[in-house]
This record gives sequence, C-alpha cells and structure tokens, in this order.
Amino acid sequence: MSDDEDDIVLSKLDDAQLVLQMHDDIYDGLGDEIIEGTQILLQRGWTPFDVLTKALVEGMGVVGVDFRDGILFVPEVLQSANAMKAGMSILRPLLAASDAPRMGKMVIGTVKGDIHDIGKNLVGMMMEGAGFEVVDIGINIDAEAYLAALEEHKPDILGMSALLTTTMPYMKVVIDSLKTKGIRHDYIVLVGGAPLSEEFALSVGADAYCRDAAIAVDIAKSFMARQQGAAIAVLDA
Repeated sequence: MSDDEDDIVLSKLDDAQLVLQMHDDIYDGLGDEIIEGTQILLQRGWTPFDVLTKALVEGMGVVGVDFRDGILFVPEVLQSANAMKAGMSILRPLLAASDAPRMGKMVIGTVKGDIHDIGKNLVGMMMEGAGFEVVDIGINIDAEAYLAALEEHKPDILGMSALLTTTMPYMKVVIDSLKTKGIRHDYIVLVGGAPLSEEFALSVGADAYCRDAAIAVDIAKSFMARQQGAAIAVLDA
C-alpha cells in the first residue's frame, strides 16, 4: 500500500469517492474502514438501504465475480465477507426498523450427521453480501429442525449443505418431509457441498445445485427474480 493510500481520510472524500473506497476496502477485508465509511454515509443522510446496496453489496459483487473466476480464494473471500458483516452490524437493526425492500430470505444449515460448516458459512456471508437476509441454523440439522426453522422464519429459500458422501442422502429426507407436509413448493431448495452434483440435486428433488458460494448467489437471484416476476404477472392478470 502506498503512502497516499495510508493517508486517505474517509470523511474528506465526497460520496462517490467514499463509495468507491468502500468497495476497495471490502475487497481488501478492512472491517474497521467499512464501519467508519458506513457511519459517515449514514451521517450524511444516506438511507440504510442505499448504504447496503450501493456501498456494501456492490463491493461484495466484485469479490464474488473474482472468486468465481479464480482470482480470489476462500480465505480472501472470508476476509471480505467479514468486512461486509462489520458494516452490516450497523445497518441490520436500521434495516429491520425500516420498510426497505429485501432481496429475499434464506434459511441455511448443514444436514444431520455432518458438522462441516466452512462452505455453509461462506454461502451465508456471500448471500448476505448480496442483500439477502440469512438465518444460519448451524450444523448437524435434522428434518424436524429444518421444518421448525421454516415455520419460524418463513424464508423464500432453504439451503442445505453436506461435505460427506454419507450425509448427502439426508437431503432427500428433508425434501421428502417438505412434500409430506405439503409445503415443498413454498420454498426454493438449493443444495451444495463438494461431493454433490447437478444430477444428485435433481435426484433428491432440489431446485438447483450450487457449486460454490458465488454461483449460489447468482442462482438465488435468478430464482427470486423469476418468483417476483410471476407474482407481478398474477397481480396484473
């Protein structure tokens, strides 16, 4: 980093410069700078939603593209996601108290018998970085716990993760439980994990397989756009 970059005073930047600097700071995983930039924009009268979408989400969008293209790797993306979460810690209560639009809501967990969570955590952070509300219910989650979380949080998307080939089949147990309850079509079901494949996702009745966190965001956005388009079509009919 050059001396000029060391001397940057965020409060002296105009709004456009500050937003671009925040994009860079998210990319570099600088949480303290993101907190400061978030506070400055709020003090200048920005709405929490505009700070989220223009400063944080757009910054994480660049991270997602470079992760997908192999320019950034998991440790770097986790640093960026943690910087994003630092800003979100300020915005989350403000957004909850406002009527700001949401991209959508996701419940995510690692299936019963599996305690691996790095991939799940990364998906959750990338989804939050894209403007989704994410409820992470943890690891070793059985069907009853998934159903309880869906009932409590009423998400648009259910995400399930597995890293062990022995736990992959449990995803079908959860999806079959949704079918038994007659609520399968109420949720977009996305699955992911190293040993999975598109064929496996289709075989257990999921809507899509997400190869990595960046692709999970793209797929979730696509499904939400389709869902919202269908809702608008119904209203216009």
